[in-house]
Amino acid sequence: MATANQAGPVAAVPDQKSVAHNVESRYTNAEWTRFLSEVEKSIKVSEEPCPCPDVGSPALAKTIDHTLLKLDVRPIQFDELCSEARVDRFATVCVRPPFVRKCVSDLKGSGVKVASVIGFHEGTYDLYHKIEETKSSLEAGAEELDIVINYEDLKAEDYSKVYKELATLRMQAPHPVMLKLILETSQLDRSQIIAGCALAAAAHYDFVKTSTGFKGHGATIEHVRLMKACCDNVSVVNGTGRTMQVKASGGIRTIEDAVKMLEAGASRLGTSGGVWIVKEGREQAERSQSPPSARERSGSRPGLTTRLFTDY
Repeated sequence: MATANQAGPVAAVPDQKSVAHNVESRYTNAEWTRFLSEVEKSIKVSEEPCPCPDVGSPALAKTIDHTLLKLDVRPIQFDELCSEARVDRFATVCVRPPFVRKCVSDLKGSGVKVASVIGFHEGTYDLYHKIEETKSSLEAGAEELDIVINYEDLKAEDYSKVYKELATLRMQAPHPVMLKLILETSQLDRSQIIAGCALAAAAHYDFVKTSTGFKGHGATIEHVRLMKACCDNVSVVNGTGRTMQVKASGGIRTIEDAVKMLEAGASRLGTSGGVWIVKEGREQAERSQSPPSARERSGSRPGLTTRLFTDY
């Protein structure tokens, strides 16, 4: 095995129902294990802060996937979600497949994209189920897909099975559809996180993402730094010149949380607190330009002008 790029999908498959049986990993689990071991040896995590958009700027808002993934939701909440995304110009709204079409309609002409989740939130759905969710999401107008890895297969070191699933879904959603692989880092050790990142790169994914927000802790600075180092490394290993990116999600509620994750190496943030984060950022930027006496008077936390969700 010379490069991660050589482990990519081997053929296009027109039949949705049979696609899972037609994509085969080029490598055995033993070969994958040797390759991933070499990748792990080459990972060097940096603690130097990455560039971060200015607090309060439109560029910072563009790092946010404005998220509503709770099960007990009412249709009007998606109207509110999309209205907020229009106002603050977030990157996307992220919702479950049944709500994609409504959000696409609500966001028409805004420039805000719709992301759908696949295999959410456990990741253990069979591949055919994930294919059907992918197909329905794309038909409804989703332009980005956040796919939950079967992390139990990853932990069991069944790398050929994991790669086959990722490559199959990539073939169902070719570029320019953006794919983000959710690793659920709270359930994985360092080696498993590295393996997940390398397999995502081999299958030509665009992002690796920390968490669903429904299991264990959310994003941590240490995990984001590790994933950033993996993304930088596998782009060199696979020789494509394309660098995967990191999405941090779970527990990001304040502007301080957002800045920490961006400086750790994330370039996208998944949060239901996007409105609050942007508001805090704008007020923080305004205070920094005010006289000292005014900054002292305005140091309290801003009120929330929208409904407050859980992490997701």
